[in-house]
Amino acid sequence: MDTTVQVIDSPDRLKSFRDDVFEGLSREQKELPCKYFYDDRGSELFNTICGLDEYYPTRTETALLQAHGREMADLIGPGVCLIEFGCGSLLKTRLLLDALRSPAAFVPIDISADHLLQSAAALAADYPNLEVLPVVADFTRPVKLPDKARKASENRIGFFPGSTIGNFDHAGAADFLATVADMVGGGGALLIGVDLKKDEDILVRAYDDAQGVTAAFNRNVLERINRELGGCFDIETFRHRALYNGAEGRIEMHLVSEKDQTVTVHDRDFTFTEGETIHTEDSYKYHVEEFSSFAAGAGFRSARTWVDGDGLFSLHYLTLG
Repeated sequence: MDTTVQVIDSPDRLKSFRDDVFEGLSREQKELPCKYFYDDRGSELFNTICGLDEYYPTRTETALLQAHGREMADLIGPGVCLIEFGCGSLLKTRLLLDALRSPAAFVPIDISADHLLQSAAALAADYPNLEVLPVVADFTRPVKLPDKARKASENRIGFFPGSTIGNFDHAGAADFLATVADMVGGGGALLIGVDLKKDEDILVRAYDDAQGVTAAFNRNVLERINRELGGCFDIETFRHRALYNGAEGRIEMHLVSEKDQTVTVHDRDFTFTEGETIHTEDSYKYHVEEFSSFAAGAGFRSARTWVDGDGLFSLHYLTLG
């Protein structure tokens, strides 16, 4: 792997984390940004979630890539610079790379440095002819591509699997798509996974599994606050809750305080009443046509969509220009 790793990471990362926690816990409806799930432990837990029976998105999206990878590769074309937003196990990335013709470069962007570098190094070892250029950054903000990525290919394609787009509210999703459009440039494209609206029971079980892995993933953000910010959360007094908000078309995850308590983080006290929640994540769901229309607002045209036979999940190939 290229030994030069681009890091776009504020020297005040901990301050940014602390400021976001202070601001979120000071709201009437307490909130924490879901991007803070993904430290090394959170990334490990999420990889476990992806293999659970209840969590259909990963296996469904994987099956779509396996069944239609060649069609996707034909649309993308040869010699591409593939840019992935968020770096999981890269298993889906490997499926796409295997289908592509002579990809020139791969740029995985993720906020979790250790997890990103481990995954990128493993992939680079298996694809010795591919320029792998990891970037440590918060991909929810504009990211400058490495010079080598821009030189490797003018054909830049974004890859955003896992329906992570659902973690943005509609305004945030529109902003993100606009950022991607700027990054890939005119003639570029985006291959994006989008979870579909479906039976509420299927949705809730996907975010509240029987083994309690998602609950541990949710509570890990409190453990991270304790570790990195000197917090004193009693983790066992916060219960995981997942619910479907039909009016907003989204799954919500919350942490519910099981008693009246005061929690200190750094030098600030935050009071919880019994039953009060911290809203930790949204996952918006879309109908196919709904998302295509939404993406059009950011300048993308829907060139092709793939949906599994059960209507659970979709992959959209969106083009610019």
